[in-house]
This record gives sequence, C-alpha cells and structure tokens, in this order.
Amino acid sequence: MICENHTRVTEFILLGFSNNPELQISLFILFLAIYTMTLLGNFLIVIVTSVDPFLQTPMYFFLRNLSLLEVCFTLVMVPKMLVDLVSSRKVISFVGCGTQMYFFFFFGSSECFLLSMMAYDRFVAICNPLRYPIIMNRSLCLWMAIGSWMSGVPVSMLQTAWMMALPFCGPNAIDHFFCDGPPVLKLVTEDTTMYELQALASTLLFIMFPFSLILVSYTRIIVTILRMPSATGRQKAFSTCSSHLIVVSLFYGTASLTYLRPKSNQSSESKKLVSLSYTVITPMLNPVIYSLRNNDMKGAVKRTIARNFLQKLDGF
Repeated sequence: MICENHTRVTEFILLGFSNNPELQISLFILFLAIYTMTLLGNFLIVIVTSVDPFLQTPMYFFLRNLSLLEVCFTLVMVPKMLVDLVSSRKVISFVGCGTQMYFFFFFGSSECFLLSMMAYDRFVAICNPLRYPIIMNRSLCLWMAIGSWMSGVPVSMLQTAWMMALPFCGPNAIDHFFCDGPPVLKLVTEDTTMYELQALASTLLFIMFPFSLILVSYTRIIVTILRMPSATGRQKAFSTCSSHLIVVSLFYGTASLTYLRPKSNQSSESKKLVSLSYTVITPMLNPVIYSLRNNDMKGAVKRTIARNFLQKLDGF
C-alpha cells in the first residue's frame, strides 16, 4: 500500500510518561540516578575484570562482555528517554526511530546468546572441571563472544528493515518511551499479519532458542551438583551459578511478558513498566548481583581500590 492522498510519516511522537506530567521531573531524577549507577557499576566490572590478575578466567571474560553489552543496551534508550522527560517536544525522526529499533533488537538478541554462552561456561566448569582449561581455551571464548555479539545482526536487520518499509500514513504518536516493535506496529496503515508471524518466529528463535540452551546446561549442572558427595562442594558449585541464574530470570522473565504475549490485554502503562524493568532496572541490578554474591569480585574491587590508593600515595 502506498500512502495515497496522505503524507508519509517523517517523525514520531514518543508519548512516554506524558500521562503523568506532574511526575516528569521526579521520574527524570530517578531514572538519571539509576542510569548513573548502571554506568558506574558496569564500567567498574569492566575495569576490575580487565586489570585484576585473579579474574583472567573465561567466567569473568564473559561477565566483562555482558557489562559492555548492558552499557550499549541502555545507551540506545535511556538518554533519549531522559531528554524527553524534560522536553516539551518529544519527537524522534523516522530514521532515528529505525536506528533506535535496530540497535535495541541487536543488543537484546546479543544478550540472549551471551547469557547462553555464560551458562555453557558454568556447565563445563562444574560438569567437566578437569578438562575446563582445555575446553574453554582463549580462542574458543573469543569466538563465543564474537558469535554472541554478531548473533543480533540478522534479527535486527530483518525486523527493522521490514518494519520501516511498512506504510506509516496516519497517526504518528507512539505510546511508549522508545521505538519498540509492538507499539510502532500499531501505527502501520495496512494488514500486518505476515510481519507479526515473522516477528513471532524471530522471537522464538532468538529468545527461546538460547533460553533452551540455558535450560539444558542448568539441567546437567543440577544433576551433577546433586551427585556430589560433599555438602560444601554442592554449596560452592551452586554459588558460582546463582548470580547468573538470577540475571537470566530477570532478563527472560520480563522480556517474555512483552514479546511472547503481543496481543495481551495489558494496559499501555503496564507494558511500559515491564519494559522499564529490562531496559533500565535489570542493567543496574546486574553489577550489584555479581558483586554482592561473588567473593572473588568483592576481593578484586578491594584490591583495585587499594592499588589505586597506594599509587596516589606514592605520587605524593
């Protein structure tokens, strides 16, 4: 369908949280604080896992990639959301909307696969501890990380190119705080059944496939842990997986509520809150979860701070 007798949309209005104008400043301060904590926490993990010699293992290599991914993921949406909260003109260009959508799909899909790679790393560490250094060698870890990052390219290109090629000839107000697929799709002025079927297939492939790999890995891990004769060994083995399990539950739990129930009867405000949980809250919690529940991380942070403090003293 061509936009006959209508002008094709050249920009969109992001309604965001405009239903509560009296809360705009309060929300800006809250989200700015959360975003600042997100950046500081994730960059701290990147720095500590890079410089501390005791953390040069596959587990922390993947954790460093996850933190970088979280920084990029939030960078796609949060700065624009913060600007819109204090701006009277909450618009985004057609190209800008497509770009935001592309990188949202890209980093989201990449995180799904990276979490599955981290689960595989824990599987090898617990189920094949003697062969762990041989299996999880530097080359394999590097290719696993590259594969995880690049896995987002096909789905993001397909979803975005197809979506933005659809006719937008009528309303241009997106009832969301960023250009996500479902709310943008509501503005299309033709039947979108084929796109929705493709989107569902992509969701099942790029969300549920890596999730299935995680389930298989942790099923084997749990079986192995239960067979351990020592209670101390079981507790130690489970503690190395608990942080990752919590992060996986938070990410997949909230994302599934949005993308596996596209026709749900949730209100738009409820959907925004769910989206906030995996776009704003979870990236902030990840560094906290890994730092507080991991003695190696806590020790590395203390050593890094002490090392920098001593260097400053030597400078005097």
